[in-house]
Amino acid sequence: MENKLKVYRAMHDLTQEELAKKLGVTRATVNSIEKGRYDPSIKLAFKMARFFAVNVEELFIYDEK
Repeated sequence: MENKLKVYRAMHDLTQEELAKKLGVTRATVNSIEKGRYDPSIKLAFKMARFFAVNVEELFIYDEK
């Protein structure tokens, strides 16, 4: 699943570490999600979307392929 996490993080001028602390996850988790190596749980995806005040579909792009 593709995502725009890095874009939204940059728009809010946050480091991976800062975002991780705000979300209650590790920096490695944020890094893995940004690089597409890890898909977050539904709960974490919604938490991220709420943090950036966007819909989940704006942050994560589901490709049916």
